[in-house]
Amino acid sequence: MNKINRNDFCWCGSEKKYKKCHMESDMRLKILSDEVGYEIPKEVIKTEEEIEGIRKASKLTREILDMVGERIKVGVTTEEINTWVHEYTVEHNAYPAPLGYCGYPKSTCVSINEVVCHGIPDENTVLKDGDIVNVDVTTIVDGYYGDASRMYIMGNASEEAKNLVKVAKECLDIGIKQVKPFATIGDIAYEVQKHAEENGYSVVYEFGGHGIGREFHEEPFVSHVGNKGEGMILLPNMTFTIEPMLNLGVPEVRILDDEWTTLTKDGKLSAQWEHTVRVTENGVEILT
Repeated sequence: MNKINRNDFCWCGSEKKYKKCHMESDMRLKILSDEVGYEIPKEVIKTEEEIEGIRKASKLTREILDMVGERIKVGVTTEEINTWVHEYTVEHNAYPAPLGYCGYPKSTCVSINEVVCHGIPDENTVLKDGDIVNVDVTTIVDGYYGDASRMYIMGNASEEAKNLVKVAKECLDIGIKQVKPFATIGDIAYEVQKHAEENGYSVVYEFGGHGIGREFHEEPFVSHVGNKGEGMILLPNMTFTIEPMLNLGVPEVRILDDEWTTLTKDGKLSAQWEHTVRVTENGVEILT
């Protein structure tokens, strides 16, 4: 980046003077870079225009999950859920990001019980009483992405299943609370892992959150297992997902021959919640 004077317009495109925008954070980052060795690729920091695009896509994603919550029930097939998501998305002049992504055949992922993530909807899988179900939705609106998932409990689930779902949501909330300028990805990971393990659950380490914006998956990778102070430093207008996956048993997973459906290695239950977030000047904005 060329040298910017304090009264020049900021490099981020905000149309604010540099001294009123990124100057302070850039100076602090330079100190961390020189003394500790941290580096931040500037492309992970979004412009105001990009933030507004991501916010718009995230709003539609949230609305789709609200709609699913109103309709989902015992007896529904996962293909029906896929149809709801697809039709609602295109009716709102958007595109379902999973459809065709690296060959994925559907518009959403529906993961039940021991399926950790990337469950492929089909006409033969019917939701049963006691199931715990994750529906993962990502929409593309005007070239920007918004990504989130929620858990839904079908009927009379076991206390074991309901508690897993509850603690997984707590882990998401705890992870989000760590987001602020000059925190690190490791700060998120540490607190998520700590809360999960204190409650007797393991955290999947093979999958995690990710940067998001004009692409489905961008830098940084957001691990939910780790130590404080590790990983990328967080700066204002970074956008990424936090999506901890908690298992009742071991953290390891196995992927079926369809190369998508991911199950717990020991066949025990799994639960996941997800939000897209933005780092603000003094904390975090939940976009979804």
